[in-house]
Amino acid sequence: MSKRRILLTEDEIKIVTKTMYVTTDEDALKLFFEDCKLRNLRPHTLKYYQEQFNAIKRTKVDMTERDIKLLILNMKESGLKATSINTRLRALRSFFIFLYKNKHIKKNPMANVKLLKERNKIVNSLSEQQVQILFSLCDSKTFVGLRDLTIMMLFIDVGIRLNELSGIEISDVKEESIAIRETKTYFERLLPISKKMKEQLDIYIKVRGKSNTDKLFINQDGGPLKPRSVQNRIAHYAKLSGIKGVRVSCHTFRHTHARLFIQNGGSAFHLQAMLGHQSMEITKKYVNLFATDVAESHKKYSPLNKLF
Repeated sequence: MSKRRILLTEDEIKIVTKTMYVTTDEDALKLFFEDCKLRNLRPHTLKYYQEQFNAIKRTKVDMTERDIKLLILNMKESGLKATSINTRLRALRSFFIFLYKNKHIKKNPMANVKLLKERNKIVNSLSEQQVQILFSLCDSKTFVGLRDLTIMMLFIDVGIRLNELSGIEISDVKEESIAIRETKTYFERLLPISKKMKEQLDIYIKVRGKSNTDKLFINQDGGPLKPRSVQNRIAHYAKLSGIKGVRVSCHTFRHTHARLFIQNGGSAFHLQAMLGHQSMEITKKYVNLFATDVAESHKKYSPLNKLF
């Protein structure tokens, strides 16, 4: 038997230090996506990561902090906006955090890389008059018209996302609330609905009748109403309304809900719960977007006014 070597081999060092350093980009990506699936991430999240890695084209396991900063400069020079660059950086950050935490790499190159500062964009919302116009275009003497009115009212009443609306089942409609399964997580949140909304839902459900699906909103054939179909119906009413200066869409209804909620005295904390935001920072953006409305309210309700 030959004499034992003094220095351990690379493989033996991995055993001692409990590390599994990956050597190829393919292995690193494979391990990352396997972990995503084990954590039961949603399909659209996996698709997001894949799309961002494909767009970057240089997702390499041996990337350094300098490589990433040069990548950012290249993306800026190519005309990409800060929002798009940050979207890709978030994917990279998740990738390298996974590799570093599981000891597949010695150092996290994203540790000191910050996201680009994004300027707050003015997000348009619908005026109350415009909302009423859209409501009036729904012919409640037809099933489609009644259904579409109910959908638009629900968007305004609780500010849910399109995919959340499509996932609602009849059993989710309670006496004073509606259960929503969040699209970004698997959590369920119970949202209060107004008396008027409950009355509208009761009417719609009676007219809807029985169907082969448990989904609340159905098409004329009795099948579940797909998100794309909802978008097409909203686009249809947008064209009929002749509304200019603001894009009439499902997400605009969500912005409108946020604005009216704040205008009517709702708190940011309650709005966060309604919209299903994981972070208060996101909700604050809605408050800041409607700063003019806040300023007008301050003029009217300033505590100092009653002191003099």
